Amino acid sequence: MSRMEQEIAEAPQAVAQQEHVLGGSLAELGARLARMDPRVIVTCARGSSAHAATFGKHLFERYLGIPVAAAAPNIAAVYGRQLGLKDQLFLAISQSGMSDDIVEAARAAKSSGALTVGIVNAVASPLAAACDIVLPMAAGPEVSVAATKTFIASLAALLRLTARWTKDAAMEQAVARLPERLAAAAQLDWSGALGVLAESSSLITIGRGPTLAIAREAALKLKENCNLHAEAFSGAEFVHGPVALVEPDYPILMFMPTDAARPGMEQLAATLRGKDAAVLTTAAGDAAGGPLPALAPDHPDTDAVCLIQTFYGMAYRLAARRGIDVDRPRHLQKVTRTR
Repeated sequence: MSRMEQEIAEAPQAVAQQEHVLGGSLAELGARLARMDPRVIVTCARGSSAHAATFGKHLFERYLGIPVAAAAPNIAAVYGRQLGLKDQLFLAISQSGMSDDIVEAARAAKSSGALTVGIVNAVASPLAAACDIVLPMAAGPEVSVAATKTFIASLAALLRLTARWTKDAAMEQAVARLPERLAAAAQLDWSGALGVLAESSSLITIGRGPTLAIAREAALKLKENCNLHAEAFSGAEFVHGPVALVEPDYPILMFMPTDAARPGMEQLAATLRGKDAAVLTTAAGDAAGGPLPALAPDHPDTDAVCLIQTFYGMAYRLAARRGIDVDRPRHLQKVTRTR
């Protein structure tokens, strides 16, 4: 069994144990946020963690109505400029907590008067030390170069933070069900996509709402694990120009949301099929538009997390079909340090 496959299997337990680790930190953060009442949230992350930040942007804007902006880490690390973030929330996300530019951005935000929060797996890391409050991913050791369980754990932490901040009991209960659902999602069979994707040289992934982050993460994993070029778009963004790329041998992988964004995505899928595109969509049960089965809907935001768990399983099988060792992706290492 590959390390990547093993860590995919560990994701449900990581999310389950996170609940017990995060309690005190979430309580402290909730109390400080209530006093602050921030008007803006600034995120800072790279790679898979940047996709987690995209998921957080959806949650915070959707449920709190607070605008979210992604900071450019080089503003602090390269240009030495401090942003005006007094009394605002600065949220850094990093599995290792070792990337120098993220650490410097967090230090600069703290110096400017922001409340700095780090979602990290390595709690004894420079980023954790630089932040006012640390929310541990609690995923345990992750040695596979490709982040899988830490990405899922970061999404779970963002869901727990949102549920606590908004006092959303339905979301809290959905996160409590998430470990069991992740285990079920790992058993779903996406082999129907393997034939199409194994013969491709490039493809598009599409999501919207809670699944935009999932589409972006999937595109990254197709690059780093499968040596397959993939570009991610929102369903709305795709029709503003990139739709010109559509042709029969350019596959489109669509991660369907289960909330109000779904009808528009279904219409887009139908439109793309009308243009002879090779469209693969996720669908619950025997719903039309497979062949990528999804769990029956439970909560739109945790449903999205379950989609990436199933995708990860397909990705390592796709890599094997393409003759790639997922534990030794070319040109990559586990911890990437940038400045």
